[in-house]
Amino acid sequence: MVSRIKYLPIFMSKPHFPSGLKKVAVFCVIKSGQKYLLLKRAFQPNQGKYVPVGGKIDPFESPYDAVIRETFEETGILISNIVYCGTLVETSPVDYNWVSFIYSTEIEFVTAPSCDEGILEWIEADDLKDLDTPATDWQIYQYIDRGEKFAFDAIFDAELKMTSMIDLLSGKSYI
Repeated sequence: MVSRIKYLPIFMSKPHFPSGLKKVAVFCVIKSGQKYLLLKRAFQPNQGKYVPVGGKIDPFESPYDAVIRETFEETGILISNIVYCGTLVETSPVDYNWVSFIYSTEIEFVTAPSCDEGILEWIEADDLKDLDTPATDWQIYQYIDRGEKFAFDAIFDAELKMTSMIDLLSGKSYI
């Protein structure tokens, strides 16, 4: 009989993703009137930038369930009126490759909760354009505000500078 003990460390180690493999994530754009609850990230990727809350989808988890879980984990807010807004595919020649499902929700204003991932802050809609955010996010906020669905395909260089972004639904290019 073969002992399984010698194989245990393989299963206990962090999974290795081949270089370039896309990670799958969800994000939730939380609004209260003309304010957005954004996370100033303490960690990579996008350390120091303002982003919607979210994270990786767990194995066997749907994007819808993941956005509820991730939003609750990062804010303590249990969202219910969730709207699917679109997808964002990010491709680069380095290990920054993502497929993200973007959702939004409108909530009643609450004091920005604490978060282990960084600092949550309410940001006025008029201040978004000048805020330090990932290059893709300004267009995402514009589409959400107009109630338009999107399928963004964003390409980055090795320094993670966005070189192109196209909305595959409309064909419109941003860059």
